[in-house]
Amino acid sequence: MLDVCLLGTSGMMPLPGRWLTSLMTRLGGSSLLIDCGEGTQVAIREKGWSVNPIDTICFTHFHGDHIGGLPGLLLSMGNSDRREPVTLIGPRGLEKVVNSLCIIAPGLPFPVHFIELTQKEQEIQINGYHLKAFRVNHNVTCYGYTIMVPRGGRFFVEKAQENQVPMKLWSRLQKGEVIEFEGKTYTPEMVIGPPRQGIKLTYCTDTRPAASLIENAKDSDLLICEGMYGEKEKQEKAEEKKHMTFLEAARVAKESKVREMWLTHYSPSLIRPEDYMKPVQKIFPQAFPGKDKKSCTLEFPEE
Repeated sequence: MLDVCLLGTSGMMPLPGRWLTSLMTRLGGSSLLIDCGEGTQVAIREKGWSVNPIDTICFTHFHGDHIGGLPGLLLSMGNSDRREPVTLIGPRGLEKVVNSLCIIAPGLPFPVHFIELTQKEQEIQINGYHLKAFRVNHNVTCYGYTIMVPRGGRFFVEKAQENQVPMKLWSRLQKGEVIEFEGKTYTPEMVIGPPRQGIKLTYCTDTRPAASLIENAKDSDLLICEGMYGEKEKQEKAEEKKHMTFLEAARVAKESKVREMWLTHYSPSLIRPEDYMKPVQKIFPQAFPGKDKKSCTLEFPEE
């Protein structure tokens, strides 16, 4: 299962009761963060979660409201006795940007590794996650992220017996091993069925509606999506600034056939996003206004 917390929902600047946009997930003993604006580490503490297990931090782009909180977060992780490596993922130029920011956070007691995204779509396997970064349509290079937690096939006793697999090999084959035993090769496919449906979460801010977003969000259990403007009269401004309105996000969710959508990255002028939800939910009924520390646990579907 995947724990999900929308730490903050504000775009451009933090407000009282609304930190800048950031997402945190937990899988097993690993924690992953997407974006790290001002106030992110405060939001983590308010949620009651810890900064110490964060081993992967992804960045959508390099505007200050998405990365400005990183030096303080890394210092706090060091002060929490973290010594294991932390991997940072983001657009080309990430290492240069982070090294510039971290002049004020010298002497970290753990190594920092960098993965720079250089393609329009790029897949990364890390700490049990299958990440896919995809380019979206903002006024600087910007990526959305799909987080997938794969699930292996079910073990079938009948299949193992039919293929005359010795019982002593069953558990190792279930873990994906290929085994040479008594002159014969045994493969996982001899005891398990095809991969089952896993968990899929898509996160995207700072973009116009884009084909890459619709395609990569397809069939997600949860889409956390840019919704900077709720007001209809802000359509022209959304187009100019390369952001999305609530209604546009709803159409993306509908076309992507996601199970549920949370809106985030609100304009500072948008004080009560819930006031604009009725027309949104007419387009996509399972749309909800995100709010700071809104959380859920995504689980593998029942069989």
